[in-house]
Amino acid sequence: MTVNGLPMVVPASGLPARVRIHEVGARDGLQNEKRTVPTEIKAEFIRRLAGAGLTTIEATSFVHPKWVPRLADAEQLFPLVKDLDVALPVLVPNQRGLDRALALGAGRVAVFASATESFAKANLNRTLDESLAVFEPVVRQAKDRGVHVRGYVSMCFGDPWEGAVPLHQVARVCTALRDMGCDELSLGDTIGVATPGHVLELLSLLNEKGVPTNVVGVHFHDTYGQALANTLAALQHGVTTVDASAGGLGGCPYAKSATGNLATEDLVWMLHGLGIETGVDLGRLTATSVWMAAHLDRPSPSRTVRALSHKDQ
Repeated sequence: MTVNGLPMVVPASGLPARVRIHEVGARDGLQNEKRTVPTEIKAEFIRRLAGAGLTTIEATSFVHPKWVPRLADAEQLFPLVKDLDVALPVLVPNQRGLDRALALGAGRVAVFASATESFAKANLNRTLDESLAVFEPVVRQAKDRGVHVRGYVSMCFGDPWEGAVPLHQVARVCTALRDMGCDELSLGDTIGVATPGHVLELLSLLNEKGVPTNVVGVHFHDTYGQALANTLAALQHGVTTVDASAGGLGGCPYAKSATGNLATEDLVWMLHGLGIETGVDLGRLTATSVWMAAHLDRPSPSRTVRALSHKDQ
């Protein structure tokens, strides 16, 4: 599933030599599917993603099954993949989630904050400050155990209830997570409304507030077709970690206007065309997404997957 000599490699100035893709398909991608994917299929999905060269694969979420029933098998899934030679972060919403993850030997966890009050209420059932207060002991205990902690920040560029989100509000949450001890931050465009100038302005403000670019990742949704443009803007600023979902799977169960994540294949096609190293075998990755689409009984929304798989038919 490749095209000979394509994409043609034409580097552009001012871009990083290598990008680390933070693959979220197995967690963010599957959490909102209409059908439950069997545990062994999820494990095989993760194995195939690792085999395609992805080095960071978010495996699952230790959230209460009531809230995300599609990931209710976290305890059964994680032991099936924990020995893979890749980073396998897991989402932990609270102390109970952290305890469950640590008991299985998780070495990387992520907490999930919001830049807005409305989404904090919808997603976490708490105010913004209350949710940060819940995360503080979770992050502290994880760091005490030598565990890497990622801090997700949702609604960084717009909120379905509140509209535009002030940049300083996003920066306040980001700096709070950094002060707690988060090693890495992921800026989420949860409803896909960001544009490149907006991305650059937020990244510049975070730098002014003492958050270095090398701890920032970006997480774009493609609701308005802007995900790749926004990613390129972030790369131009120096960002080297980009979240993406194999096959373009995913959305957000608490934000109905959120459509799929940036497809990993679409991202890889652009990065490889720019001469940026990813370590990812695009053919194997595309085959993996075609395989998963068959299990989900629907076509992949990724344009690159459709183009490459159609070529081979």
